[in-house]
Amino acid sequence: VHLFDQVIVSVAKNSDKGKVLFSEEERINFIQKSLLDMPFIEVDSFEGLMVNHAVKHSAHAAIRGLRALSDFEFEFKMALMNRSLNEEISTVFLMPHEKYTHISSSMVREVASLGGDVSEYVPTHVNQALREKYE
Repeated sequence: VHLFDQVIVSVAKNSDKGKVLFSEEERINFIQKSLLDMPFIEVDSFEGLMVNHAVKHSAHAAIRGLRALSDFEFEFKMALMNRSLNEEISTVFLMPHEKYTHISSSMVREVASLGGDVSEYVPTHVNQALREKYE
């Protein structure tokens, strides 16, 4: 379903998450390679408040994914906070196909680190990078 004329996928620098497996540049490259056939999608990164980043790009909405009910409480609170910071930025929640609702980046990392096959859940180039990282 085509909902927006332009989409910006923004990689957060995640200073509160501690050590990350892949650098910001690597994560941006992974996303760009995955979206080569979608020219209306731009990839960048940001630090700080998402609503400020959205304003910088003249965006009107933030798209967030809801995999399970456990995501809803956090995302709902975040959407309310973002609205209180800037009422011009709406939050749009999208749900994945049900076969992906149990997948998270931390779960993929853990399975890959233990030698498991995650090729069903990530693009080929990401799967290869995970295998190289955990060899």
